[in-house]
Amino acid sequence: MKWPENVTIKEVGPRDGLQNEKAFISTEDKITWINQLSESGLKHIEITSFVNPKWIPVLSDAIAVATGITKVPGVTYTALVPNLQGLERALKANIDEVAVFMSASETHNLKNINKTIGETFPVLTDLVRETISAGKVSRGYISAVFGCPHEGVVDIDTVIRVSETLFEMGIEELSLGDTIGVANPKQVQEVLEVLLKRFPAAKIAMHFHDTRGTALANILVSLEMGITIFDSSLGGLGGCPYAPGASGNVATDDLLYMFNGMGIHTGADQKKLLHASQFIQEKIGRPLPSRSFQAASSQKLGNTV
Repeated sequence: MKWPENVTIKEVGPRDGLQNEKAFISTEDKITWINQLSESGLKHIEITSFVNPKWIPVLSDAIAVATGITKVPGVTYTALVPNLQGLERALKANIDEVAVFMSASETHNLKNINKTIGETFPVLTDLVRETISAGKVSRGYISAVFGCPHEGVVDIDTVIRVSETLFEMGIEELSLGDTIGVANPKQVQEVLEVLLKRFPAAKIAMHFHDTRGTALANILVSLEMGITIFDSSLGGLGGCPYAPGASGNVATDDLLYMFNGMGIHTGADQKKLLHASQFIQEKIGRPLPSRSFQAASSQKLGNTV
């Protein structure tokens, strides 16, 4: 197998990672953490969400965070935005990229957005149009592509329909989400075989949660299929407030360890990310699930067996 020379890691920890934390991480600590990520060599960081603060109170300081960070040239700073009201706030905070989102499952979409899939399309159409008019880039997320916590198997025809509609709106890139971490390599291959007949691999990103320990295996299959963009969360933080049982995203630490060992370039500095992992672990007050981070921490403390 000929592996790609380079891949893009899109860090989603400050948004997708922290949104599932029960305790509020202070604005100052969020800013410090994002600044550490900015200095690590990562080129894409999703820093917050401009959803209504009553739905995700732990990210209610979105504007303060987005305007408080030190932006590094060459790094794209993204925020999740649900509607035009959220976009107004995101533009005020001078976000570089706007991520829009919906689900491939009707039930999950209703619980997450309080709208059917059909009702969501016009909202996102207006949102993407205004984003582009403002000179910003738009990225799309589809949740529950590989399985829904409420419906189980998700119809591939719905995934195709949602994907086509989002691209028609004008998004630059589509991230396919395994929201509850149920995907397996065979399923990933089958889904990508269908989608890559319609969309270029360069426009597709993969967003795996590691609920059942299959995220890295799914990423390897995605690599074999030509995908080179992957969302991940430092330390393995994350989950979904509207997907019971969903655990954290695939850990950026684990992804970086695997890619480095395979000779695949990411541009990220492992030592700097180790420092950032240690910082956020102290702030959330519990061990991070990342295997490589815990291994590195044990070796640093001399606790190897």
